[in-house]
Amino acid sequence: MNVVVATSNAGKVREIEEALQGTGWTLSPLGSLPLPDETGATYEENAALKACAAALMTGRPALADDSGIEVEALGGEPGVYSARYGNRDNDVERNVYLLEKLRGETNRRAKFVSVVILAYPDGHLETYRGELPGTLLEGPRGANGFGYDPLFVPDGDTRTLAELTVPEKRAISHRGRALAALRDAHRSGLPERDITPIV
Repeated sequence: MNVVVATSNAGKVREIEEALQGTGWTLSPLGSLPLPDETGATYEENAALKACAAALMTGRPALADDSGIEVEALGGEPGVYSARYGNRDNDVERNVYLLEKLRGETNRRAKFVSVVILAYPDGHLETYRGELPGTLLEGPRGANGFGYDPLFVPDGDTRTLAELTVPEKRAISHRGRALAALRDAHRSGLPERDITPIV
């Protein structure tokens, strides 16, 4: 099966290819085709917007994800707004903003969430969710990650995600877990659908 990855980020395509080894799928980037803005209220809605648009534009199954971090003490913020939290322009500013909001807070529990959706041109959707629970530090550590990785220590480790190697992070990440669920579902004999679009 030839699957379009609804992103123009070649690095993300490679990451997804590695995670889906064993499916026998051929993955290709969306390229310059436009994707809709992430206007959904949930990860599922945002991922579906992108995956469905890519499936309709290409006539092939399409894969998209949406992810974020949810902080317990902030009622689940920033969630789907993680990439634009506080209207800050970059990762460093967003991390500083998050730490300011948590100043004096003893509950530092948080989780990363990723939802991966595989959309078919006939309108069928498959949804897979991955979560990674952990704790937020009071300051950043590590230089390997991005986003909120330097603040986040996953349960069962003492290092932040930004202190892990790339293979270590991929093995436990929220996106990695969602993709593993997709891969396992198709390895276990989930029938592939008719990919002929409805006219």
